[in-house]
Amino acid sequence: MLVAGLGTDASAEPKLFESSEVTPAGEYTKGIEGPAVDADGNLYVVNFGRPGTIGKLAAGAAQSQKAFDLPAGSIGSAIRIDAAGTMFIADYKKHNVFAVKDGGLVPEVYFHSDLMNQPNDITLARDGTIYASDPTFKGRRGQIWRIAKSANGSVQGTVMTASRPMGTTNGIDLSPDGATLYVGESNTGEVWAYRLNGAELAAARLVRAFEPDTIDGIRTDVAGRLLIARIRKGAIAVVAPDGSLQREIIMRGEEPTNLAFGGADGRTVFVTQRQGGFVEAFQTDQEGREHCLQTRSC
Repeated sequence: MLVAGLGTDASAEPKLFESSEVTPAGEYTKGIEGPAVDADGNLYVVNFGRPGTIGKLAAGAAQSQKAFDLPAGSIGSAIRIDAAGTMFIADYKKHNVFAVKDGGLVPEVYFHSDLMNQPNDITLARDGTIYASDPTFKGRRGQIWRIAKSANGSVQGTVMTASRPMGTTNGIDLSPDGATLYVGESNTGEVWAYRLNGAELAAARLVRAFEPDTIDGIRTDVAGRLLIARIRKGAIAVVAPDGSLQREIIMRGEEPTNLAFGGADGRTVFVTQRQGGFVEAFQTDQEGREHCLQTRSC
């Protein structure tokens, strides 16, 4: 069943935590990831039809369309959109972070480093700083990059130091106050919290451990909860900052890769499904952190 514009029609308010398909199966490749919603409610997802594309599901639509292509050889893995409408895209193949200005269709290199393994997921701080997970899946380890503008306006990237060796860094997001960075490690199934101190990941704390190789993307809501894609488990876990599991939301597909908040009130959660290459969505009871920053309501 397709439900167009989930979370936008107050007269047909869906049940909380009940997921429905919002795009047809097969629109996206198995590399479907990186969902992000702009201020107008449009959903953007990587790898529409073939690798290296960005798909767009317009607000209220039931089918996606191609928004634009990335440069030849580049393949996106994550998208985030800031309050000014600039879209940032992690390109794991060519080690770039692209920027696409509001209303634009031409990705420009915002940051590049040959020292990157393969930038995977990214998150945006209130001041525009980008934090990027950078795993090496074969080596089952990873690192985090801090990417920010310097005083002269140039964009600089630094590999952050950490007090512990990190596993395969993957899903990543910030706490609502921006002081804590959450990082999921795919190989161990662990989610870690770090206190941000410049380019240092300090005070490492294990939030929760799942089975190895069963977690992917992470998003936080304004209440500080973590929503974690349980790939191969067919669920989204809702975890409190202290690590307690509050609920698991059962998905239509078995391989959720990532998620993003959207909808008129920021409480619609869009989930990308590797199995079948489609997007599903459900309503939650809290606005997403990033949506709140986008709309400047917090």
